[in-house]
Amino acid sequence: MRGTPSGLGTPSPLGATLPAVFQDDAVVMLLADALDQVLAPVFAVLDCLPGYLDPALAPDDFLAWLAGWVGTELDPAWPAARRRAVVAAAAGLHRVRGTVAGLRAHLETATGGRVEITDSGGTAWSPTPTGPAEERAPELTVVVTGGSLDAAAVDALVAAAKPAHVRHHVEVTDAT
Repeated sequence: MRGTPSGLGTPSPLGATLPAVFQDDAVVMLLADALDQVLAPVFAVLDCLPGYLDPALAPDDFLAWLAGWVGTELDPAWPAARRRAVVAAAAGLHRVRGTVAGLRAHLETATGGRVEITDSGGTAWSPTPTGPAEERAPELTVVVTGGSLDAAAVDALVAAAKPAHVRHHVEVTDAT
């Protein structure tokens, strides 16, 4: 939990902006000083707002909230650099979600490894114009090399990112 640092000042104290007749009154100046102390954290947050919204600069405890804004989930066990990369890439990955290229980019960002995906294709054909098409269920084979996640974690990522009707198989191997 983030708190207010002691001695946080305001860039423009309210007492200095009052007319001279009020600046001579000690009670008014104490009220203005009290308001400065209340408003200083608000001004500090507003002045630093871009730092909160940039995944590379945001505080670690703020990343989960940013991830919710871009529609992704973070594993708290991931290192901070990986969580930041996933949040930064999430908006762009939504454009290609459901495609092989999108799944590959998502898995490479999340695992930090090299990802190969084999897609069985989504078409059916028949040797004769009126004959029945050969039924072949769409299937993905995903091979992650050198990633930092185990097979169960990669399987969960694939299941969440691929189209629901597509079967998948996951293999995780070492980089060596």
